[in-house]
Amino acid sequence: MTTVAENPTRRGPRTRADALRNRELIVTAAREIFVEFGPEAPLDEIARRAGVGNATLYRNFADRSALIHEVLLSVMIRTADHAEAFAALEPDPFTALRRFAHAAVDERVGALCGMLVGGVDQHDPIVKAHGERLESAVEGLMEKARRAGQLRTDVTVGDLVVALSQLTRPLPGMGCLDTDGVAHRHLQLFLDGLRSAAPSELPGASTTLENLGS
Repeated sequence: MTTVAENPTRRGPRTRADALRNRELIVTAAREIFVEFGPEAPLDEIARRAGVGNATLYRNFADRSALIHEVLLSVMIRTADHAEAFAALEPDPFTALRRFAHAAVDERVGALCGMLVGGVDQHDPIVKAHGERLESAVEGLMEKARRAGQLRTDVTVGDLVVALSQLTRPLPGMGCLDTDGVAHRHLQLFLDGLRSAAPSELPGASTTLENLGS
């Protein structure tokens, strides 16, 4: 027969799982709302979309900056995971790069630009470590394509990041369009220009991630 003393032991793991699920729901909702309305969107709306109470949101994230920090890490981790997965699973180097770029568009990385500038300390060691992992993973994809003779040699990780950021930022007055479909279409045009057969010489200096952060 079940005793009262046994109940807390059985409820404990379930409670921890619920808490983790609530945290993930909040981060997912925040990512969606930040894409739609920017990082200053009402936290009450984030809680509502996540299906949790305001108290649950503040129990997980003490303030807006803590939530922005977590959203940024989530997107960086997911995007780096995509890069590493395609590098491991896709035998053709340029196809791996293409599939990664389209996956990064689906993550809507351009919506993070405002957060990177004003909402997160770029010198935070955790942010810096995940940023270095992401840069290394993307550079690995690009270097494989270069060695295979598929990628022009005068483009950098920074060039790709700029393109992804610009393509995933919603344009003013364009809400009625299929912005995701347009982004993927224009991304493919951009990727075609990265192929080694592209004849034009690029103007200006190459883009680095250090330049983007300054």
